[in-house]
Amino acid sequence: MKANITLKMDRELLREARILAAAEGTSISAMLSLRLEELVRGRKAYDSARQRALARLNRGFDLHWSAPASRDELHER
Repeated sequence: MKANITLKMDRELLREARILAAAEGTSISAMLSLRLEELVRGRKAYDSARQRALARLNRGFDLHWSAPASRDELHER
């Protein structure tokens, strides 16, 4: 379902947007809708990637680390 919005912009910008839309064979509404959709999709993808990265950091990484031998054990010969 689509909804209408009201948008205010500079007259010169509107004129140039109409020219651009006509050159691309589309409408200003379609151009704006597509761009807003791209922005929202990009933000969602970023947020999702950020959540996954933070979850990995919270989980930690297994580096197969073990405590080093004591000084005395290292110097026994």
